[in-house]
Amino acid sequence: MSRLRHPWAIARGLGSAKEGVAHWWSQRVSAAALLFLVPWFVATAVSMIGMDHANARAFLAEPTNATLMLAFVLAAAWHARLGLQVVVEDYIHTPWLEIALQLLVKAAYALAVIASVVAIGRIAFTA
Repeated sequence: MSRLRHPWAIARGLGSAKEGVAHWWSQRVSAAALLFLVPWFVATAVSMIGMDHANARAFLAEPTNATLMLAFVLAAAWHARLGLQVVVEDYIHTPWLEIALQLLVKAAYALAVIASVVAIGRIAFTA
């Protein structure tokens, strides 16, 4: 019966998992956030050169610095996950390998984010 439908009607609403625009926007928003967070992170890292452990902890425990560090880690991890997803989708053509790599990327992202949140939280709340 689908032979009577126009090809546009069949294709409407379809795409790569129907989430292409959301993925594109997420990648652009995370990139925009990183435009502000990367210079802050670089300046912070440079200013901490030669700082002892106690002073570095105290610096990162300040609410503004802890918040910006968490925002940087989350934005960078999210942006990297989205980018790796596109690389796997574009260059891996074996279905089982693509699925396995997508799961690996998501698992690595989740573990990295959890570890970062715990580490930043420990610094911020115990210093």
